[in-house]
Amino acid sequence: MTVTVARTKHPVVVDPPQDLRELLDLAQFLEHHTSPAVLVGPDGEQIALPLEAYEVLREVVAAMRHGESVSVEPIDRQLTTQQAATLLGVSRSTLVRLLDENELPFDRLGDSRHRRLRLNDVLAYRERKRADRRARLDELTRQADEDGLYDGDADTYQAALAEARKS
Repeated sequence: MTVTVARTKHPVVVDPPQDLRELLDLAQFLEHHTSPAVLVGPDGEQIALPLEAYEVLREVVAAMRHGESVSVEPIDRQLTTQQAATLLGVSRSTLVRLLDENELPFDRLGDSRHRRLRLNDVLAYRERKRADRRARLDELTRQADEDGLYDGDADTYQAALAEARKS
């Protein structure tokens, strides 16, 4: 789960607490209460939590409950090529190649050679690639099923795989 908000130049990543007891209590509370709650300040002042903020809180707590670090950022945040590459799980040089091939939109900073990408463009690209991989895997599974590869034993499958690699 990715929950990405920070008003700083660099995103702030928050790790889950070492002692998860309070977080687990909060997670259980949020699981049983689906409508927004109120926020109580140290002086007892209360303010209703908007539904959108409440949903973000639920996602953050759920991620931290599973031991995941979180970062909440504006969706239109600008990323460096290294930040975008890290988010996509590719090398910076691979990302630069994708930019050169117009796979992802980017902006240049003035007359410099430095490029910036919008977070929502990078996330959309990542989702397109995931959907493409799922579709290709579904197609491979369908073909294997049609070819009867699921009916045989491991040795038959290995032989068919070796034969397919030759062609």
